[in-house]
Amino acid sequence: MSNRIKIDKVEAAGYKAMLQMESYVQSSGIAPRHKELIKIRASQINGCAFCIDMHTRDARKQGETEQRIYALNAWRETPFFDEQERAILALTEQVTLIPNGVSDEVYAEAEAVLEPDYLAKVIMAIITINGWNRIAISTGMKPAKQA
Repeated sequence: MSNRIKIDKVEAAGYKAMLQMESYVQSSGIAPRHKELIKIRASQINGCAFCIDMHTRDARKQGETEQRIYALNAWRETPFFDEQERAILALTEQVTLIPNGVSDEVYAEAEAVLEPDYLAKVIMAIITINGWNRIAISTGMKPAKQA
């Protein structure tokens, strides 16, 4: 792959706006575990190796288990995720795969277990990681190989 632009250098204002979105998500009050599940699952769907690497590391630092991280792409088939997490993961998948829409069923399930302000913050977190995934993929960002 050829060298691609460093978008934070070439378009600093746009990158700064993304950082402001990330700052909002970080300070929004979403549980750290929920934030990392959103980031990992959206990144898996989008095929963003850079973000998967980053956010699985972050999740481990926050106490996330290897078992749950490894099973995240098959979360429906496991008993490892609670009702809120399952609703958040279903919503994450549908917002990430937005051309298919967000079904009334998935939205209603999220609405049933999340307070309105928390649901709004979850949606903003999903939107933000999808933006980061698109930046990383389009600019060719790759995870660093560990020694």
